[in-house]
Amino acid sequence: MSETGYHGTLYIISAPSGAGKSSLLQALLETAGEGIVLSVSHTTRKPRPGEVDGQHYHFVELAQFQAMVAAGEFLEYAQVFDNFYGTSRRSVEARLAAGQDVILEIDWQGARRVREQLAGTVSIFILPPSRAELEVRLTARGQDDAAVIARRMRDAVGEMSHYGEYDYLIINDVFEDARSRLAAIISALRQRLAVQQQRHAMLLAELLAPDGRFG
Repeated sequence: MSETGYHGTLYIISAPSGAGKSSLLQALLETAGEGIVLSVSHTTRKPRPGEVDGQHYHFVELAQFQAMVAAGEFLEYAQVFDNFYGTSRRSVEARLAAGQDVILEIDWQGARRVREQLAGTVSIFILPPSRAELEVRLTARGQDDAAVIARRMRDAVGEMSHYGEYDYLIINDVFEDARSRLAAIISALRQRLAVQQQRHAMLLAELLAPDGRFG
């Protein structure tokens, strides 16, 4: 538990590939201030150009990933396309106990597993403004051939069908508008009574102290 007694909030952010989730989270973290971090997942896929091990993902071989699964080290894990992704239970729980808000960038399967295990988790789903725009964004990456993009489009429909399982829904039409909506959700949730009572327990006790003890 942190020195203030505040236990962080766990946020799940999900979206189909190409909806702009990663860019929105990067922009959010640049402006959200201290106290909120993005959990770094483990994955068996190979790094993409510009990705750094330990910063974007923990890149591991399949055998190591399977050993971690057997040891119960993942809060959730799932297969996405031809690769596996997992969230370290120890890392997330330690950050929450230290008073940090934690963001999990995971798919709907992982989101289900996390919600089953950790009460109070807040989930947000991000959708593109249209299928046509989603295909444009996937193609603009220049990293996949036509067959891979076609498969990603098919899988996106299945992913998007689960938006109703989430607490909040954001349409990423205009990037800055979507970023503002995401930031507004985080900001509003930080003002909840239970959260403020934890964050400011000493202040509240001082303000409500009997005459002669306050000021």
